[in-house]
Amino acid sequence: MLDIDVASAEWMMHDVLADVLDPPPDVDYLQWAETNIVFSKRESPMPGPYNRERFSYFDEILKALSPDDPCRIVTLSKSAQLGGTVLANIFTGGSMDMDPGDFLYVHPTEENARRWSKMKLSPMLKGTEALKNIFPQKARDGQDSVSYKERKDGRGAIQISGANSPASLSQVSMSRQVQDDLAKWEMNNAGDPETQADSRSQGYEFAKIFKISTPLVMPGCRITTSFEAGSQEYLHVPCPHDECGHMHVLEWENFLAHLDEEHPENAHFTCPDCGAEIHEHHRAKMLKGAEWVAENPKMMRVHRSFHIWSVYSWLQSFERIARSWIAAKGDPAKEQTFLNDVVGRAYRFIGDAPPWEELRDRAMESSYSRGFIPAGYPYVTCGVDVQGDRVEWQVVAWGPRKRRAVIEYGVFQGYIGDDDCRTSLNGLVKQTYANAYGRKVGIDLLAIDGNAYTEDVWGWVKKHPAYKVIMVRGRHEEHVALIERVKKEKNKQGKVVNYSRRFYNFATSILKMSFYKNVRKDDPELTGHVLFPRGLDEEYFRQITAESRKETITKTGHKKFAWVKDPNQANEGLDTMMQAEAAFIRKSGTTRDLMDDEWKRLFAERECPPEDLQGDFEDLLMATQPQAVAPPSEEDSVNQRIRNKWSKK
Repeated sequence: MLDIDVASAEWMMHDVLADVLDPPPDVDYLQWAETNIVFSKRESPMPGPYNRERFSYFDEILKALSPDDPCRIVTLSKSAQLGGTVLANIFTGGSMDMDPGDFLYVHPTEENARRWSKMKLSPMLKGTEALKNIFPQKARDGQDSVSYKERKDGRGAIQISGANSPASLSQVSMSRQVQDDLAKWEMNNAGDPETQADSRSQGYEFAKIFKISTPLVMPGCRITTSFEAGSQEYLHVPCPHDECGHMHVLEWENFLAHLDEEHPENAHFTCPDCGAEIHEHHRAKMLKGAEWVAENPKMMRVHRSFHIWSVYSWLQSFERIARSWIAAKGDPAKEQTFLNDVVGRAYRFIGDAPPWEELRDRAMESSYSRGFIPAGYPYVTCGVDVQGDRVEWQVVAWGPRKRRAVIEYGVFQGYIGDDDCRTSLNGLVKQTYANAYGRKVGIDLLAIDGNAYTEDVWGWVKKHPAYKVIMVRGRHEEHVALIERVKKEKNKQGKVVNYSRRFYNFATSILKMSFYKNVRKDDPELTGHVLFPRGLDEEYFRQITAESRKETITKTGHKKFAWVKDPNQANEGLDTMMQAEAAFIRKSGTTRDLMDDEWKRLFAERECPPEDLQGDFEDLLMATQPQAVAPPSEEDSVNQRIRNKWSKK
């Protein structure tokens, strides 16, 4: 008779329970990084295996992301190019290897998500030893696509989504997720994407949500708000001088207070305790003793938030940081970029324009009248705003150091598609204005609004040379490029239109913030100073101050910050100012200033007496009228000094 051994039910129960209760292996992201992450020369200026000493300040953040730390949310507010993507990749890859499950990775837009998946994620899955054998290397059975990467054994997958797509943030439940570039997330048509993403991990008691970004503008910056809601941990380092050792944060204000603009190579901090100088060569010693210290420790169990900026990184020298600030100082748009990308700090903007009466009163004391170009402003642009029954336009002249002078403002009645209106615009393109030297200067570049009535506007634009007339469209987001070419779009009939380098998006929010800070400057020597002529109507000054950046409520009931105008006040004066500036940026590039040689050429050509002084006597008299009416003002003197400086270069 055959004997058959049968396991007892009790034994099987204990065996299953042993498997269930057996704790999973330790999830050590730091060790995983040292074992698996290798940087190529293309990826990093410091190629080779992950070096803990180079990224010592990341140790504590990686520990916070591990299951051993009870916190649910980890926030990192940081400078640009500091290695945040490396952290996110370690968290993603390490999770899929050591403790697999469903993982959500969200970018600001679906386009960003696709780009990251192709350029960052796929190379990591193929090039990392621990991952290449558990993920398919070729698309098959839906396991591998741009937006979805599933393990071969089905034990976990990475869902790649865009915050602008509510569909990609619905019907998924994820125990871990990364919310990348959080400050750039915009409201989608279903509401707040951050709330939508957070809810995807609601069903997991021990979920981990990693929020990471460089800040943008406060109020309203998502990453700054998240940081302030958490433990608020800053990296403290010891004073490198042996007799001191005082622990402190390397503060931007400390660095700025000891920055000699004539000698940026000597940029340094001072110890807040002993007063000794701290230079770049002390960084290695300080980082060895660095410690994260929470200013809001009661939140550490729930939400750990970290802040770090470029001065701690080996990728930035103290001198380069100092020179970056010197180059940005005085230009609000550049100052914002510097504070965001280098200091890792949100740019705080009040959001209100100065009282219109102040600008009107300043214009009443101006040294020149509307319709004339004062000395020091040789380049001329025009902004045109299109309405259903009229077009409004503004001519602005530009000088070195981002200084501008308003020349004229006007309105043409009629629709852009009508012959009479187009005839008036054609005349505007050819219009000239007398400068302080009696020369007639024409509009160098005209930018017309193509957001509404696009087809009719384009029909007029393409009849003019591309170097003379362009079409522009404002974008409200605070993270877009200052100006960016629109390559192709479909019109209402579905036909693809190629705009042939004549259509540009520009960053209205950034330009408005910059303008409202610059227009407050009453010292004509300051970078960005705005000069107004005598003779403009009060309505003009009301229009250019008609908007403010305020908290608004969306249709879905969520809060957001946006530029809002007084409902009882027109704002075409501000719009045409922005369009005229977009035209200048098209010429000057994102530096918003011309090269020295270009300024020198313009001054030589335009700011000298005309060869033929026997021209129209009335024109010549009108051209010199501002100087004849009143003695040279301080602004006149400043403009002349700037003109002389550039003429001699």
